[in-house]
Amino acid sequence: MTPSDASAGETVSRSRIRPDRQCPMDPLAAVRRPDDPACDVYLTGTVFLDIIFTGLDSAPVRGTESWARGMGSSPGGVANMATALARLNLRTSLAAAFGDDHYGEYCWDALEQGEGIDLTPSRTVPGWHSPVTVSMAYEGERTMVSHGHEAPPEKPAPTCPPPARAAVASLTPGRREPWIAQAASKGTRIFGDVGWDDTGAWDLAGLADLEHCEAFLPNAEEAMRYTRTDCPRKAAHALTEHVPLAVVTLGAQGAYAVDRRTGETAEVPAIAVEALDPTGAGDVFVAGFVTGTLAGWPLADRLAFAGLTAALSVQEFGGSLSAPGWSEIAAWWRKVRSLPDQDPEALRRYAFLGTVLSADDARPWPLRRAVPTIGFRRSA
Repeated sequence: MTPSDASAGETVSRSRIRPDRQCPMDPLAAVRRPDDPACDVYLTGTVFLDIIFTGLDSAPVRGTESWARGMGSSPGGVANMATALARLNLRTSLAAAFGDDHYGEYCWDALEQGEGIDLTPSRTVPGWHSPVTVSMAYEGERTMVSHGHEAPPEKPAPTCPPPARAAVASLTPGRREPWIAQAASKGTRIFGDVGWDDTGAWDLAGLADLEHCEAFLPNAEEAMRYTRTDCPRKAAHALTEHVPLAVVTLGAQGAYAVDRRTGETAEVPAIAVEALDPTGAGDVFVAGFVTGTLAGWPLADRLAFAGLTAALSVQEFGGSLSAPGWSEIAAWWRKVRSLPDQDPEALRRYAFLGTVLSADDARPWPLRRAVPTIGFRRSA
């Protein structure tokens, strides 16, 4: 299936500034109960101001000036995941520090007002400047330069995160985060992801909080290094000795998952797209998988949905800006079914969308949005 056929020649002008708040889709409607926690997913981490340049023909060359054909700004860091979850209409709560500078105000407003994310657990830190990342996208990859300082600790420190169905935790080698064990002990389902191990140890024992996780979602290289295997599928099976559900992303090959509890395995190929900017695609994948898991979907459908949301995101620029909402997903599904010569097997792989989506979106795909920037005055 090649949804990129529908987007050939499109440029950065399609970037999104917020989800479609008129979409009534609730992926958890069938499983919600009156005594459920108010929060679906809890997150904590660092929010960056991302400044993204796209349309570069090549990597910047020392001693020269490069001009980008596209530029935007948006909240980044943990905001990528929070936005991806919120745009799928999960009730998302974020605990983060925000600077009291203009960047911090912009990020707070974009997340709370623009995305509907609950920032009750967050705080503004006087005199602390917002971390900033400049991202340059070219040739399907990205290069980033960041600057920032760790926020001063909160006093008094929070004792426990709010009740939530799930939490996404970024696991750090050699470090425990007390909130993860606290949340898990209260029934919150923990989904763990991980970054590159700069120590070079690649020791699963160093990921102490993995014991509290229901699912672990590394990429193929990370999974193989942690398990000392030479095959990402073997790595996924090896990881289930440490966590009930292992999901390994395979890049252009898709994703593979093993559920130790049921013995089930699933593999779904990636959707072929022309990538504009991969920033935040991993966060979007995790958000899609969490959504399907909380909704109780079959494992293969969860993988397919996560891969679809990630594929839609890389065709846009920016991290949080690129996360698709249900309107985009419904419009894509309507579009690909109308294209000639689609592989029937590929269409069947995504047929579950027909039962998930409340109704087809009548608008064409891709959808067009204004390019965001800092400093425009609000219209009256």
